[in-house]
This record gives sequence, C-alpha cells and structure tokens, in this order.
Amino acid sequence: MDLAKSIETIEAGYEFLLAYAAQGRPAQAETGPGPHARPTLEGMAQAMAEIAGALAGSDNEFEGVIAEDCRKAGAAIKFLLAQEAIGSEIVDNLNASIHLRAVLTDLFLYSEAVEPLAEGESAQPMAYDAAKSD
Repeated sequence: MDLAKSIETIEAGYEFLLAYAAQGRPAQAETGPGPHARPTLEGMAQAMAEIAGALAGSDNEFEGVIAEDCRKAGAAIKFLLAQEAIGSEIVDNLNASIHLRAVLTDLFLYSEAVEPLAEGESAQPMAYDAAKSD
C-alpha cells in the first residue's frame, strides 16, 4: 500500500466533493456527462479501507485512531454508494459528517508529522481525477 497515495486520494476527493455539493445537482442515477461523484467516492472508500487495514494493528495509539476513523468514514461513504441516486444535497451531508472530517484532520496531522514541509516550501494543491486512477 502506498500510504501517501491513499492520503492524497482522500484529501483530493474531499476537495472534489465540496465542489460537487456546491453545484446543486439533483439526486439521480449518474449517467451521461459528468463529473460524477461515484468514482471519487469509490476511490476514497478504497483508500480508507487500505489505510484502516495498514494501521489497524499498529502499536501507535494515534495510528489506531486513524484506522478507526477511516473505518467509520468508510462506512458512511459505502452507505452513500449503496444509494441509486446521488445528488449535491446528500454529498453535502457527507461532507459535513464528523466522521469524514475526523479522517481529514487525522491525515493532515499525520502527514505533517511523517513528512513535514521543508522550511520555505509551500503546500501544493492536490488534484484527484477518479477517471485517471491507477
């Protein structure tokens, strides 16, 4: 598992979901021209499952918290993916979920502790395109 790639998938996916929620799309089956939320949600769910699996047995207490938070947020995303119709309102509710926000905050903290930015270096915006995932 590439932890950095999984973290990037989640963080960039959240940015996509914020923009998607702001579009006011009605709840409907995702067909025709996109962008669609489902591929991004699937990528995020997979990344959370990978992180949860990799960190679940860790002796580090915070890594255990991350694993548990990924499990909870992943369950919310899977619940959303089980819906036939996905629209902006339900995505906005997911974005507001304390479980998803906990994962994001965990990962921001963890990433900075594991690989802090070098002095003078600025964070680069991440772009995730579910259609181009490996």
